[in-house]
Amino acid sequence: MDKNKIKDFFNGLASGWDDGMIKDDRIMNIILDNAGVSKGKDILDVACGTGVMISYYLERGVRSVTGVDFSEKMCEIVSAKFIGNKNVTIICKDIEEFESDKDYDSIIVYNSFPHFLDAEKLIAHLSGLLNKGGILTIAHGMSRDRINAHHLNISADIKCELMDAEELAKIFSKHLQVSTIISNDQMYQVAGRKL
Repeated sequence: MDKNKIKDFFNGLASGWDDGMIKDDRIMNIILDNAGVSKGKDILDVACGTGVMISYYLERGVRSVTGVDFSEKMCEIVSAKFIGNKNVTIICKDIEEFESDKDYDSIIVYNSFPHFLDAEKLIAHLSGLLNKGGILTIAHGMSRDRINAHHLNISADIKCELMDAEELAKIFSKHLQVSTIISNDQMYQVAGRKL
């Protein structure tokens, strides 16, 4: 996979991204509960896209949301949605190059994990951005089989299978205490807490 091709792909989809989004509030809330998203927390939303998750965070009374995405078009859309909201900061940058002077209580990678080139490198980097006791979660609002079937229809330059949840948990366990492993016909989530 080539990062520039991935960026171009998402820039091309940005304008219609929200139209194709399917959200199940029940599943979203399971994901957020397992990710420790609650009142007063600082959230890092990785590959935030057009900000699908941000309203869910704000409804829970979080202190701040930092959304990071490397697609300029996605960042334009999400920035326009939350303009004037002092609790939301959008940064257009490759997450692997993102550094912060603060640590986060929850870091969430939602519906984007298969497009990262190096799972081990990503998880190590994100784990370093967590507060002690903070939770990193990788989640999808549909099953692994559905995600992988969906990716069959995109260019070989940017597609990658979503790995087995147990395999991902093994990578998590090198950096975090695994707290959640879910892979069923409705959702996928692996989460870990920084000790």
